[in-house]
Amino acid sequence: MITLIVIGFLAGVITSISPCVLPVLPIVLTAGAGRDTPVAEAPIDADEPAPQPQNWSWRPYGVVTGLVLSFCVSTLFGSLILSALHLPQDLLRDAGIVVLVLIGLSLIWTWFGELLERPFARIRGRQVNPDSNGLVTGLGLGLLFVPCAGPVLATIAVVGATHKVGFGAVVLTAAFGLGVGVPLLVLAVAGDAIGRRTGLLRRRARAIRVTGGVLMIVLALAIGFNVTDALQRDVPGYTTALQNSVEQNSGASSQLRALESGGGADNDTLQPGSSCTEGGQTLEDCGPAPELTGITGWLNTPEDTPLTLASLRGKVVLIDFWTYSCINCQRTLPHLEAWYKAYQSRGLVIIGVHTPEFAFEHVTSNVQAQAAALGVKYPIAIDNNYATWNAYSNEYWPAEYLIDPTGQIRHVAFGEGDYGTTEDEIRQLLGEGTPGVHLPPATDVADATPTEQLTQETYLGSQYAPLHVSGTAPAANSTQTYQFPGTPQPDTFALSGTWTQSAEMLTAGADATLELNFQANDVYLVIGGKGPVTVAINGKTTQTLSVSGVPKLYTLASGQNDVRSTLTLTAGPGIQAYDFTFG
Repeated sequence: MITLIVIGFLAGVITSISPCVLPVLPIVLTAGAGRDTPVAEAPIDADEPAPQPQNWSWRPYGVVTGLVLSFCVSTLFGSLILSALHLPQDLLRDAGIVVLVLIGLSLIWTWFGELLERPFARIRGRQVNPDSNGLVTGLGLGLLFVPCAGPVLATIAVVGATHKVGFGAVVLTAAFGLGVGVPLLVLAVAGDAIGRRTGLLRRRARAIRVTGGVLMIVLALAIGFNVTDALQRDVPGYTTALQNSVEQNSGASSQLRALESGGGADNDTLQPGSSCTEGGQTLEDCGPAPELTGITGWLNTPEDTPLTLASLRGKVVLIDFWTYSCINCQRTLPHLEAWYKAYQSRGLVIIGVHTPEFAFEHVTSNVQAQAAALGVKYPIAIDNNYATWNAYSNEYWPAEYLIDPTGQIRHVAFGEGDYGTTEDEIRQLLGEGTPGVHLPPATDVADATPTEQLTQETYLGSQYAPLHVSGTAPAANSTQTYQFPGTPQPDTFALSGTWTQSAEMLTAGADATLELNFQANDVYLVIGGKGPVTVAINGKTTQTLSVSGVPKLYTLASGQNDVRSTLTLTAGPGIQAYDFTFG
């Protein structure tokens, strides 16, 4: 535990001096601008001492305390709280923007601040305190604070997202927050002290308040609309080597892996393969199906009402674990849709359990938009917290679990292919061959599962190690400028220009180019951001994509006849590249 505390604290300290802190730094440095300090005036009675200006303030402490507190709590428990209240997963970020804008307005117009505080002042039975909104400012700022996602923060995020928060996770998060907070507090107090010592807070109190308010509003909106991303991309990652030495040594890695995998599945959950042959050619008795649990929302049901396996007894149920940006899942969808269309009226229910792989897939509106674009009409369960995924001890996208009318799992299949077997077993459970049961002919959908030797899926974020890179590998959670080492080695990629690597993706900066050596018929890439992406195959430009909207899967190449080729991708600043897949 001591090791975990030291790792968390040092990682927090490094984060607090990294480029990732730059967006919140102006608010921290001007933390003392939240009050008007009166100028000393001559006493009316010569025997009375002159009033002395306040020489310190609680406000810097409140701002930093609020930032650390709200960041830690929202990271660990935000998803759990929002899910329990059935609220959007991005609500806390929106709330942070609103809070900072309101505080900014209260600094510009004092009467507005007093109006906001008056109800609370009446409850407390005292006058409005201009220092008191420091904690509130920090609380709002913490909801927008997105520090560099190194291994420590990635572990905290995964533990929070999967609701496996134990004592170790709380200790690690507290240590990380304390490490971030101490240097920021030193800066906030120093900025406040400089302002007082130079007399600025006495002579220019009103101007400083207004300037601070405007700055807070501008920065809140800039962070909220990701305008500050360019600043973080363009500043070199000067703390990268130090961060790697602390967070990526063998001792730290083993501690973080143990914490991230802690909890596991319950003893009574399904253990795939223990009692059922994966991809079995005949129906088997694999035990009772775990109930759909921890689902945060539903799509494609009447008025988005929840479904339960208990309420579906008497039906044949096919559960498909998927995520919308997964090409393997997308190639499975035509078969699922054909089965749903053919057999729904005969007693088949298909439920697509959407368990996200990337952060943008947690947003239900993104899932809804992409499901509609992909033509998914059967019910979709939003499994943002991995609760049903863990209940089934699932490890794959896609994965199919076929459940008979009594609630028993009879067939399990992972990955693509062998759709004929799954459909045959669906038809058996629907009563094919039983007198009085008439089923339509079997569906006829081409199987697009690749059969040739392909380049393996290639992730671009730091949390997916090892990266298949030629030349200089991207430095985790930093911005660097690269040069191509020559032709990349087979099944690897290489970088040129400026790129920023984070846990899930590479973000393009100036002159950003990526080369990929691959063998496949088709090449796909999950892309986010907004701007142009130009694709060339073996030096010949084939298309220019105009990327916008939510991150999704784009087709970069098709019809390559499985010949080894080099793909060159030129990306505009801000383009986010997540994951190459092949077909």
